[in-house]
Amino acid sequence: MVALAVVLAVLSGFIVRLVDIQIVNADDHIADSMQVALGASRTLYGTRGEIVDETGQTLAGSILLYDGVLDPKNAGPITRADEDGTRKVVSWPAVAAEIGAVTGQTGAEVEKIVADALAENPDSQFAYLKRGLTTEQYRALVDIGAPFLTFDSHPARTYPDGAVAGNLVGFMSVDSEPLAGIEQSANDCLQASNGSLTFQKGKDGVVIPGTEVETPAVNGGTLQLTINRDLQWYLQQLIGEQVQDMGAKRGTITVVEVETGKVRAAAEYPSVDPNDPAAAPTEDRRSHIFTDTFEPGSTFKALTGATVLDAGGQDLSSTVVASSTETFPNGARVRDAFQHEPYLYTLAGVLIDSSNAGISKFSERVSPQTRFDYLQKFGIGSGSAVGFQGEEQGLLYPVAQWDNQQLYNTSFGQGVTTTVPELVGAYDAIANDGTRMPLSIVESCTKADGTVVTPDLPEPVQVISAQTSAEMREILENVAMQASYAKQVEVPGYRIATKTGTGEKSDGSGGYKAGVYFTTMIGFAPADDPKYLVAVTLDEPTTVTSSSANAPAFQKAMTQVLKTYRVMPATTAPTLLPKFG
Repeated sequence: MVALAVVLAVLSGFIVRLVDIQIVNADDHIADSMQVALGASRTLYGTRGEIVDETGQTLAGSILLYDGVLDPKNAGPITRADEDGTRKVVSWPAVAAEIGAVTGQTGAEVEKIVADALAENPDSQFAYLKRGLTTEQYRALVDIGAPFLTFDSHPARTYPDGAVAGNLVGFMSVDSEPLAGIEQSANDCLQASNGSLTFQKGKDGVVIPGTEVETPAVNGGTLQLTINRDLQWYLQQLIGEQVQDMGAKRGTITVVEVETGKVRAAAEYPSVDPNDPAAAPTEDRRSHIFTDTFEPGSTFKALTGATVLDAGGQDLSSTVVASSTETFPNGARVRDAFQHEPYLYTLAGVLIDSSNAGISKFSERVSPQTRFDYLQKFGIGSGSAVGFQGEEQGLLYPVAQWDNQQLYNTSFGQGVTTTVPELVGAYDAIANDGTRMPLSIVESCTKADGTVVTPDLPEPVQVISAQTSAEMREILENVAMQASYAKQVEVPGYRIATKTGTGEKSDGSGGYKAGVYFTTMIGFAPADDPKYLVAVTLDEPTTVTSSSANAPAFQKAMTQVLKTYRVMPATTAPTLLPKFG
């Protein structure tokens, strides 16, 4: 009886302990067991979301790469069947040579990886063979049939069209961190969440069935841009040719849909290939469209013209008398780029001849504060709604800080800086019945669960009246028809409106560089019912230093835009406005 009581007591103790281990604290003990030497885990990588163009074509996507992992403790000869079914042993050096032939290593290098791991830990079951293997390499290594060779797959970023939209899309680091462009600014949409798989292995390295515990990964969302990939490609080739032909440092072409403010192309040269960003100089690994500021020059004359029409009681018949050099009552002196006697200029004539003196005289028809207020409504100095990574803003000084010369220079784009997005936004207001639409480059983000998120854009701004807009469209159409470069920008069958600007560049000490310019040509079509706006810039062209250098690229760009979006040719004739009163 005593012996039986002792046995029952011991048995009861075992039962209590088993209940505690297997039921009460089972989760804790399972977690502990996964941490012992035979436990292992793998990261389950979520796939970073795609970046696609307006038609769904991929600009940035993800592919699978593989990390080859050796089990040093079990690495050695393998048994393989011949074609006739005879089994034979393949020596470890021969297996290592086969592996190295696939990975680009020598057999000796593969053997050394195993030897080094075992020298550090005789029981080692983990050593990287090679990371970042392609699918083709992975399949070839699997075919070798080495049981001690396993693979961890993970996504890697790829850009199938190379440099197409590269300055916009941006790129990733080797550690899959977004470093630039939309990859960085839209990371919240694109980023995936990794999961994990934990399991236990036997002494031979084989996973023990039933021990797997999985936390699933969550893929990133798909980011759709407003960019048209094919148009972007064409315009990048075009601006590359123009930069080289004109001996410029760089150039850009920007296309905006007038009624929506959507950016349909933002082409730059030099460009960067996100697949290999290190191949491009640091200066070219960003978007100069969004991150550069410049003095706009005569493109601002259209903004001044719109202001005096809208707020200064002027109309298409209003005139000023202007010589090629004018001295104003406050002592300011303004010169035109060409010599001429006093002309009785209309506002159209001032813009056609791009007369600095003429637009300065028209600017007197409104107060400096009114001009400042209109420039702000046009969006000068406020950046854009795009919110591009590193986007700059123009510099518009308050009227109280304008000196005597700036009171007039600001009317024709000196003493003030802007950006390409600000300038195209201002011209969008001129073209779009006076309403400035917020620019956008992101159409939507579709999350992994199917939720579609669209950008939160500011409300459109009514800058000028619809009548003023119509009058300015007529004036700018006449600039395209009557300016010295008219034949260069003509698009047969279409009514085009344009304006050029030749901005001087600061020397960094309060003056300007001699003979060095930033040139711009901006315009829209059809002039009577604008659909698309195109801006072409060149930084320091040398073959032709005036804004006429931009004309060939502008003409070809506008032609391609009208073809791409199947804009119908004109069915009405333009009104010819007089240059002189």
